[in-house]
Amino acid sequence: MNDRRGLLIILSSPSGAGKSTLAKRLMVWDETLSFSVSATTRAPREGEVDGKDYRFVQEDTFRQWVGEGEMLEHAHVFGNFYGSPKAPVEEAINAGNDVLFDIDWQGAQQIRNSPLGLYTLSIFLLPPSIAELHRRLISRGQDDEATISKRMQKSWDEISHWDGYDYVLVNDDLDVTELKLKTIISAERLKRTQQPQLSDIARRLQSQFEDLK
Repeated sequence: MNDRRGLLIILSSPSGAGKSTLAKRLMVWDETLSFSVSATTRAPREGEVDGKDYRFVQEDTFRQWVGEGEMLEHAHVFGNFYGSPKAPVEEAINAGNDVLFDIDWQGAQQIRNSPLGLYTLSIFLLPPSIAELHRRLISRGQDDEATISKRMQKSWDEISHWDGYDYVLVNDDLDVTELKLKTIISAERLKRTQQPQLSDIARRLQSQFEDLK
């Protein structure tokens, strides 16, 4: 039996609040962390690799997977479908490995309400201000003005669901937020529900009392 069961670690935030950067830092901190590769119906962007950045699939294939219960969560965002295939996540956590998710509140809610919800740790990242959020979206240079406007509109909806998470951090300093994330994950790994061997240990200790009689 594994020393512990893996965690589904969910990081959510509005675009530009720093979750992608922090996710990369967590992967460097703990090389046993695996990133959940989402499936999507959108076209690959320049430099993206199928199977590494996303699993790029046709819409009919995606809908088939949803219908067959093969998706742990899914959502329709900016005209495309996104979702997390269930099988590799179950395999990882049963082997005692944590899986990191970069998903929105809809996906987080679906996972929390799934049979794997007991093993889920959800963390929401807030920006220090809306002005700073807008500045970050512009400075990263990934989107045109129309897309940035859509992302800002969606940010209001994302932020309104902050209270549906286990932990909420204001990311006003990347280094400080990174340290807080590491502390949270380290503590959650020690929860009773994440240590399946505890039942056997407790029973063994109880039997040792009987041996003393």
